[in-house]
Amino acid sequence: MRPIHAAVFASLDGVMQAPGGPDEDPTGGFRFGGWTVPYWHDSLGHVMGETFAEPFDLLLGRRTYDIFAAHWPQSEDDIGTAFNAARKYVATHDASTLTWANSESLGDDVIARLKEIKSSDGPRLLVQGSTELLHQLFAAGLVDRLQVLLYPVLLGRGKRLFGGDAQPAELTLESSLVAPNGVILARYVRRDGDIRTGSFAHEEPSPAELERRRTLA
Repeated sequence: MRPIHAAVFASLDGVMQAPGGPDEDPTGGFRFGGWTVPYWHDSLGHVMGETFAEPFDLLLGRRTYDIFAAHWPQSEDDIGTAFNAARKYVATHDASTLTWANSESLGDDVIARLKEIKSSDGPRLLVQGSTELLHQLFAAGLVDRLQVLLYPVLLGRGKRLFGGDAQPAELTLESSLVAPNGVILARYVRRDGDIRTGSFAHEEPSPAELERRRTLA
C-alpha cells in the first residue's frame, strides 16, 4: 500500500494560492502571489529537505503541474533533480499536453485510478499544491499524512486548503516546529476510527438551555 502525503503552504485563514510568486496563479484577481517568500528561514529549508528526502511520486492537479513543468526542468538543485526524476500522476482532461518527463494522466475517474495506484507497490505519493485535487482526496478520505506550513498572514480570499466536503477524520500530531519568524510546521497522520465527541454541558440542563435547544430544532 502506497500512502498519500500532502505537503502544503497555508495562511492562517487557509489560503494556499500562489505561495511562490506574483505570476504563479493570479486567477480570481488574487494579488498576494509570493506571500511565503518574506518568511523564508533556514529551519524551513531543513523541513523541505526532509519532505523530499525519501523516494516519492508526485500527485498534481493540472494548474500546479503546468507551474512546475515550466519551472523545475530548468532547475538543477536537489529538489529539481528529485521532481524531474519522479513519476508525475496528473489530474487533467488533456493527457496529450503532458510534456514533462515521466508524466501520465489519472484519467476520467481520478479517485478510482488513485485507489489502484495506492494499492500497488512503489514509493509514497506526494501532493504539492493542487487545491482542487486535494479537495477530492480529502472528500474520499485518501490523505494519509498532512504536512502544513502555516504562515502568520491573513489573505482574506483565494484558493483554500479545505473545501466543504472533507471526510470527517481525526488526525494525530506526528511532529511540530515553530520557526523564529512565526511560521508553524505541523505534521499529522490520519487516525483510524470515528470522530470522538463529548459535552461540557451541565448534567441537568436549565430551563433556558432547554428552550434554546427547542428553538434550534
